[in-house]
Amino acid sequence: MTKFVSESESSSASTRTPQLRICQADYNNAVHAGALVHLLDAYAQDLAGGGKPLSEFVKNHLVKELAARPQAFSVLAFDAGQPIGLINCIEGFSTFACRPLVNIHDVVVLPGHRGQRVGEQMLTLVDQIARERGACKLTLEVLQGNTSAIKLYERVGFAGYQLDPAMGYAQFFHKWLD
Repeated sequence: MTKFVSESESSSASTRTPQLRICQADYNNAVHAGALVHLLDAYAQDLAGGGKPLSEFVKNHLVKELAARPQAFSVLAFDAGQPIGLINCIEGFSTFACRPLVNIHDVVVLPGHRGQRVGEQMLTLVDQIARERGACKLTLEVLQGNTSAIKLYERVGFAGYQLDPAMGYAQFFHKWLD
């Protein structure tokens, strides 16, 4: 595997253990950009990500497009300098709270590093960044069959969304525009 970053690299927002480093991605840093695309492609090829690699278009343009959006941010995890985890986030807006919210759009931990609380540590940094942005809440979507991810999210405080139990839980829908 290509070495994407050295342990001595600094970042404004990061946490470290002897081998694990969690940091906010710098989209202008080639090492971070390469790690982001590598990890998202691994996720895309996983059953939970759809089972197909990213297109060449996405691989070539994603980081530039994220960098152009001030409401986007990403968190990376490195183990001994190797990229092992990624969370991509997009800031939205809660009309009921009249404050920003942060949607956690992608969560990736490479298979050999799952079950080691890497996702939990990345989510801790996402929480910190969201609070610094004045966000009122974090949101995410997860497939029902991804039980290990659901357990992680529940462990760190996420729950199914409902306004009133009589109306039930919210469902996530989408519609492709092209």
